[in-house]
Amino acid sequence: MNTKGSDQPLMEDRNALLENAFIEEYLRSQGCSLEQLHMLPKKLRKKLMTAASNYASLKLEEIESRAHFVEEIHDSTSSRE
Repeated sequence: MNTKGSDQPLMEDRNALLENAFIEEYLRSQGCSLEQLHMLPKKLRKKLMTAASNYASLKLEEIESRAHFVEEIHDSTSSRE
């Protein structure tokens, strides 16, 4: 199995990178950045990170669902040939 200097498979690392990108995207949409989080009050920081994590989870689920859908279409098309 291909690893990247850890016990995590490379695919999990890619998912983590994508998840972080979605978290940053959400924070930017709220006028904030990861670097600015430490300057916010703890309550607001937690609220933003919870919302950002939920956003990232939904986006990752959307990508996974689309991949499965494309795979089903491909399998369906292949079986007709």
